[in-house]
Amino acid sequence: MGTPELISPRSPRVTAARRLARRAFRGKERRFIAEGPQAVREAIAHRTDGVPTLIELFATVEAAERHTEIVEAARAAGVRVHLADDRTIADISQTVTPQGLLGVCHFLDSPFEEILAARPQLIAVLANVRDPGNAGTVLRCADAAGADAVVLTDASVDLYNPKSVRASVGSLFHLPVTVGVPVERVVDGLRNAGARILAADGAGDRDLDAELDAGSMGGPTAWVFGNEAWGLPEETRALADAVVRVPIHGRAESLNLATAAAVCLYASARAQRGTGGCRAVSPA
Repeated sequence: MGTPELISPRSPRVTAARRLARRAFRGKERRFIAEGPQAVREAIAHRTDGVPTLIELFATVEAAERHTEIVEAARAAGVRVHLADDRTIADISQTVTPQGLLGVCHFLDSPFEEILAARPQLIAVLANVRDPGNAGTVLRCADAAGADAVVLTDASVDLYNPKSVRASVGSLFHLPVTVGVPVERVVDGLRNAGARILAADGAGDRDLDAELDAGSMGGPTAWVFGNEAWGLPEETRALADAVVRVPIHGRAESLNLATAAAVCLYASARAQRGTGGCRAVSPA
C-alpha cells in the first residue's frame, strides 16, 4: 500500500477548524470541536432533526487504524474524513496530548422553551459557573444521574469551550442543554413547569440528609449550582425554594463544585426513584 494522502496544514478546512478554538468563531459558525474517540463516537450517533451533528472528522493515520470502526461509521454517515499528521491535529486541538481524532460538530443546544415543554423531572442549572472543566464535569454527572436537562445561565462559561467538551466525555451529546438564559427566567420557567428549586450552597440552612429523611425530594427538582470560588450570590439564593448544604461529616473544608453537584443530583435521582417519587413505577 502506498502512503496515505494527508490533508495540507494550510488547507482551508484545517484553517476553519483551527479557528474554532476561539469563542467568537464558534458562535459565528455555530460549530465546535469534539476531541477523542468517545466524543467523536457520540457525535456520529447524534442527530438534530435528522441532521448528523458531526460535520467532518480529522484523524491521524495511527488513530484511524486504531479506531477503524469510528472512521467507517463516520463515512457511512456521509461525514468527510481527513487524514492529517500529528502536528496538524495538535494545531487544531491545542492540547498538550491530542488523542488523534477531532470532529467538527454543529451546535446542539436546545431552546429553553423546548426543555420546559418536556416537563423535566431533574435539571442541573449552572449559574455563573466560569470554569470550563467544572461545567463539563457537572454535565457528565447530570447525565450519569439521569437528569433530563442542563441549563447554563447567561453568566456561565461557554458550553462549547474545548475544555468543557472534553470534560463532558461525550455526555454533551446525551441530554438536552440550553445556554445563555438569565437565571431569573430559568427559575421562573422551571418553577412554572412544576419543579422545586433547590440552591446548593455550603452555607445553606437546610441539610441534604435532613431533606432526604423528610421525604421532600421525590418530586421534580431543579438544582442551582454556583461559581466555584464564591458560590451563589444572595440574590440567586433568594430565588430558590430552599438553600441546601451537603453535610460534611469529616474534616474536609468543603467539596468542589462537581463533587457537590454529583452528590445532590444522585440524592434527587434516588428519591425520585423511591416509593412515591415522581419516577416511581406504579404497580400493575
